[in-house]
Amino acid sequence: MSRVAVCPGSYDPPTFGHLDVIAKAALLFDEVWAVVVHNPAKLTLFDAQERATLLRDALALVPETRDVHVDVLSEGLLVDYCARVGAVALVKGVRTNTDVGYETPMAIVNRDLGGVETVFVLPAPQHTHVSSSLVRQVAALGGDVSGYVPENVVKALANVSAPIPQSDDID
Repeated sequence: MSRVAVCPGSYDPPTFGHLDVIAKAALLFDEVWAVVVHNPAKLTLFDAQERATLLRDALALVPETRDVHVDVLSEGLLVDYCARVGAVALVKGVRTNTDVGYETPMAIVNRDLGGVETVFVLPAPQHTHVSSSLVRQVAALGGDVSGYVPENVVKALANVSAPIPQSDDID
């Protein structure tokens, strides 16, 4: 019986930190689903399918993640999605104690609702200061984000003509 995990996120846009956490999940679990989730409280720069494509293309360049599945969850509970794919765990990256405080109540509710455990993974130190919202802000101001996101994401950000949404939300 294989151990399946889900790595949910907004991935708006995917960062090297996201890829690092997904790679760690791929080493810990037999099967991993990176799931682009819809959060109605967040304004996104890219639609869910664009984010999934950006993530899929970026993961293809990371040897540990070549077999990771990428999917979109646009409605419904994450625990129901986990049940559909047979996941026993959610894997979440945490950078700071703020992330832990934000993620802990959700982890408890996911366990209560669906019996799914949450595994917190620390990204590599060089990624702990990077968030998607920071990348969006730097890109909007014309800064170089190539140290924070894969080349396909750099190109996608360069082609954005709409204002880049800003957010203080954890991502």
